[in-house]
Amino acid sequence: MKALSITVASLILALGTTNATADTSVLFIGNSFTFGYGSSTMFYRADTVTDLNNQGIGGVPALFKSFTDQAGLAYNVSLETQGGSGLDFHLENKLGEIGSKPWDKVVMHGYSTLDRDDPGNPDTLVSTTMEMSEFLQSKNPQVEVFLTATWSRADQTYLDDRPWTGKPIAEMAQDIRAGYDKAAAAAPAVKSVIAVGEAWTRAMQSGAADPNPYDGIDLDKFDLWTWDHYHASSYGYYLEALVVFGNLTGLDPRSLGDIECSAYELGFSRSQVKAMQQAAFDQLAAEGMVEASPLLGSARAQRCAN
Repeated sequence: MKALSITVASLILALGTTNATADTSVLFIGNSFTFGYGSSTMFYRADTVTDLNNQGIGGVPALFKSFTDQAGLAYNVSLETQGGSGLDFHLENKLGEIGSKPWDKVVMHGYSTLDRDDPGNPDTLVSTTMEMSEFLQSKNPQVEVFLTATWSRADQTYLDDRPWTGKPIAEMAQDIRAGYDKAAAAAPAVKSVIAVGEAWTRAMQSGAADPNPYDGIDLDKFDLWTWDHYHASSYGYYLEALVVFGNLTGLDPRSLGDIECSAYELGFSRSQVKAMQQAAFDQLAAEGMVEASPLLGSARAQRCAN
């Protein structure tokens, strides 16, 4: 009887430990490039994530949450976002929200040109990444921080008198990535840089996405930017979420299948989904973040559960 009691107690303890560690907490810190400005993703499935600012945002965090649910992973996803901000804003104004709990993983990024007043200069990003990472580590010394290197802005490339005017569309993303690499090197808590901008470039180079919205969108191509040619469209944010998913989970985004339910709810075609998943995979695989996995999915697209 004593042995049975010990066995039962051990089982209860094991189950309790499993439940305590089952859900991975993830916080997204960012701006409109995270909350999905200019697209139908902005308020998409907002009830599945926690908006620490109580603005009812879904955005990229909700897409990420949907992907993890479909992959059978237990993630609790929260976000803290402010339009037009860099990490300096969050450090000055939002540490109460950000420090409300110890996070397992944090996905964050700064302003789209690295520095609003000095485009291309990573110095502020480097210093604020270090400061934010140290704050996050004060709450959880084991926190994993991921930096999202964002995309080339068409308005900064094709319009006159802009920092990247006349340069190839891929160049701004490369410059932004270089800045994030410097920030990552200076902050030990940073696990990796999420190469969203370079995945966008791959989608354009593959012929799936149109590289220049100012001369019209070619037949059978999609536009990664929204109407202002600055923020992303639903396609652009979806691709962003795929790359985040691969980085944080180590899973091949193609394993979600071309009938992935969020894509179905957002109205994407299967060929568009396949192209975006392939662009995300190619970038992730090039950096050794994922290994190829079998494609999953049923024969017919369906709405997401819940």
